[in-house]
Amino acid sequence: MAHHVTSQDIPANGEKIAKKDLGLLKLISLVVFVAGAILSYILFTNETWGSGYAYSWLFAFIFFITLALGGCFWTTLHHVTNSGWGVSVRRLMENLGFVFPFFAVIAIPLLIPSVQDDLYEWMNRHRYVEQTVEAIGYDKDGKELPKETPFKEVSVFNAKTVEGTEDINEHAPGGGYTSPSKQQLYATHVPYDHLLKVKKWYMSLENWITRVILFFVVLGAGIFLLRKISIDQDTDPNPTTRRLILARKLSCVVMPFFAVIATFIAFDFMMGTDYKWFSTMYGVWFFAGCALNSMAVLILTLWWLRKKGYLLTVTSKEHHHVMGKLMHAFVIFWAYVSFSQFMLIWYANITEETSYFLLRNASDGSTNWNLWSTLLVFLHFALPFVLLLPHYVKKTPKFFVPICIYLLVMHILDLYIAIIPERGPSLSVMGKFKDANGEVIQDILLTAPHPAYLGDIVAFVTVGAFFLFVFLRNLGSANIYPNRDPRILESANLHN
Repeated sequence: MAHHVTSQDIPANGEKIAKKDLGLLKLISLVVFVAGAILSYILFTNETWGSGYAYSWLFAFIFFITLALGGCFWTTLHHVTNSGWGVSVRRLMENLGFVFPFFAVIAIPLLIPSVQDDLYEWMNRHRYVEQTVEAIGYDKDGKELPKETPFKEVSVFNAKTVEGTEDINEHAPGGGYTSPSKQQLYATHVPYDHLLKVKKWYMSLENWITRVILFFVVLGAGIFLLRKISIDQDTDPNPTTRRLILARKLSCVVMPFFAVIATFIAFDFMMGTDYKWFSTMYGVWFFAGCALNSMAVLILTLWWLRKKGYLLTVTSKEHHHVMGKLMHAFVIFWAYVSFSQFMLIWYANITEETSYFLLRNASDGSTNWNLWSTLLVFLHFALPFVLLLPHYVKKTPKFFVPICIYLLVMHILDLYIAIIPERGPSLSVMGKFKDANGEVIQDILLTAPHPAYLGDIVAFVTVGAFFLFVFLRNLGSANIYPNRDPRILESANLHN
């Protein structure tokens, strides 16, 4: 049975985390982040490491932002459904969600053109088209320039170069180009791409940057206001239901924006690494990972705080039980949407869609993606599904703590498989060696060197330290539960 709590058991001024319990962790995470940021700058600007490290940074960014997005989801869902059981842990949801706007800092490297060149092929093609159409006498809108406009000296292709070989001026589409030197160019782009042209209304550089800015401004403002409304109630001498109703109305507005923003974060940052590929289930799959793994973080946070002596009055193992059931539900939901995505692509058998699974059912020489993709079915779904079935598992720390950690590791694997395989083909360049007469004598595959796994670890630790620092800062900046919420006693006496 749940413990019985009365209003006399709730401190009038709430409960805050002592600085001694957060100070050292915050300092360590801040130092690790600063050191990692310096090392990341070196790696980004390094000719050998830079290309591969762009994918490492994207992977780390996506993993931790899914946890923050999940916090936004659980906060808004709590208000929209008028939940009573979760009042005691709602502040944890708000603090996790409020990490999201700070991740605009981590997104900055992804806005740098040199980093985008390695990640997003479609951006390179847009820049290439803008250069070449201007060079042959047209502006980027297709209007003819005045006759006296001089041709620009441009490299026709975005390419690798080898000194001392032939001039390829004759290969320039449209003619009229001046090669900057005698060199062999290994072309990485075709002059014209109809598929990209018809998507230009969405996939343009200006629209992409605008959307990224709006992501953080709109959803960041939403979660900030929801948290502020909640915190303001803690010091209200005459708390009423006014703020609850206001938060509910605001959440009804924020929830649709959350759905759109989470979906388009997956589209713009992840699906955009291969602009030819598309999936109607991708946004739902991404959301499933956000909800599932953010709940794992919330369970671990609640367990850690209770272990430190906090939240003992207003929470019990019943809260762990409910949160564990929600986590179990999203284990099933993740499996459902993941299988649905695969099944829809499999039976449609459209070239632009199947490329995603073809790449992940092969080996790139260093990693057997097919093995890991297959294991994901059993490790991410079957095993945790069985382990979370008994009710006592969701209530007992020695069981649910390792399961939550395990699910987070599976989330790492899930996103790693979704992002990192694109690094191989994106950073490989097909070229041709020619003899003195211009005849092709050998096809070669030039692959940009990238010590991948070490860079993946550096990026993950760096972004993870930033995430931890901001989350701990949020936890320590206000009461750890809404002590003057009218439904706090309902939540404290939860039994299910």
